[in-house]
Amino acid sequence: MPSSPEAISPKQVISSGLCIGCGSCVGQLAGGDAKMALNRYGQFEPSGSEAWLNGKSQAMAQICPFSPRATDEDHLAEVRFPTAPSLDARLGRFEGNYVGAVAEEDYRANGSSGGMVTWVAAELLRQGLVDGVAHVGPTPDSDGFFGYRISRTLDELCSGAKSRYYPVELSGVIETIRNEPGRYAVVGIPCFIKAISLLRQTDPVLQERITHTLGLFCGHMKSARLVESFAWQLGVDIDAVAQPEYRLKNPERPANWYTAHLALKDGTTRQQDWWHLCDGDWGAGFFMSSACNFCDDVMAETADIAFGDAWVEPYSSDGRGTNVVIVRSPELHGLVESAMAHGRLELEAVDAEFIAHTQAAGLRQRREGLAYRLTWLRAGLRPRKRVKPSNALPLRRKAIYRMRYGISAWSHRVFWAARKLQKPNIYIRWGHQALSAYQGLTYGRGWIGKLVSRLGLSGRDG
Repeated sequence: MPSSPEAISPKQVISSGLCIGCGSCVGQLAGGDAKMALNRYGQFEPSGSEAWLNGKSQAMAQICPFSPRATDEDHLAEVRFPTAPSLDARLGRFEGNYVGAVAEEDYRANGSSGGMVTWVAAELLRQGLVDGVAHVGPTPDSDGFFGYRISRTLDELCSGAKSRYYPVELSGVIETIRNEPGRYAVVGIPCFIKAISLLRQTDPVLQERITHTLGLFCGHMKSARLVESFAWQLGVDIDAVAQPEYRLKNPERPANWYTAHLALKDGTTRQQDWWHLCDGDWGAGFFMSSACNFCDDVMAETADIAFGDAWVEPYSSDGRGTNVVIVRSPELHGLVESAMAHGRLELEAVDAEFIAHTQAAGLRQRREGLAYRLTWLRAGLRPRKRVKPSNALPLRRKAIYRMRYGISAWSHRVFWAARKLQKPNIYIRWGHQALSAYQGLTYGRGWIGKLVSRLGLSGRDG
């Protein structure tokens, strides 16, 4: 990697569609001249003076996780985990891989999947390895439903469990960590953990104080409009919603049967299974951030430990939830193995192939699909990824990636128009039509599926 990368500006990253809204640039470079704000599509991006937004710097090039000049995941992981005994192109470096769940207390019942994320964070606090954990939780006193916060007690930490498909940003916790001495763990999706890793390379204070990172496997980031769409389709206004829940857990139903649940301010609730919603097929890409189209890290390769859902049978049918876990640091590997030996964790060792199989769809999108998207003409900064550009795909696969990209882009625009006109049905009708076309092409459903089959393009792999 060059020691002096070419300077870039926040505005270049935004206009190139590469801003994921992590807030690292504001947290590290703004100096009070900027803040993170939701744009018209409900996505975070830096907001500030034109001088700051257009100001080019090598620092920006070094710390933005989607900067084409930044250190990539392979090099970051090589420095962070130099003694890791195993390396897989899909998983990254690791000490060991596991599938299972937390056995003790209510971590599994009250958390996402098998409860492993909250358990590991709690164990770091219990053992005095960290003084605080930066993680996402409900933020009832803010304009949004969720945001980053720092928990310093087990009660605070556990109240933030469960999945949050909502935009968040790191600038506030970066500032807190810099101003308040202590040891911190940060929980986040792959690009956020990469941002933390890049910040630690350039900031000695953050390098000293952020001692642990916990990564979450990621399909893509959603905008704030997803929960607003849920509200529209459940017959309520977003202003009536007190708290959303994206994956209502039910031990009697398969874990991959997501249920959207809205607690309303009047004390009532609304809920609906995702498959009845016009944007309920995750793979179709509704409200996906543009930057996610240029990510090649599914499994948080720069995190000390990473967690995902076990999306294979028999685990995906277990409504209690099951985690897959990749342990990268020797310290956390010892912590996990000790807990297994004492019956606190019910985990079984698995190989890299098993982990990759649980995330097959995400890997296709981030490897095969990314290779194809890198061949498209684009303006602005050109992503520099570990995946090489390739056009060598069957016609149907190309069509799927084109359609998914189009749904991602147009869902933001159509929803914005429907919101502006106060006519939700504009978006809802469009969403149903877009979903029908996508599922016809991808899964062979409906008249589009019949046409795809007649043309010899049939198949069922999203």
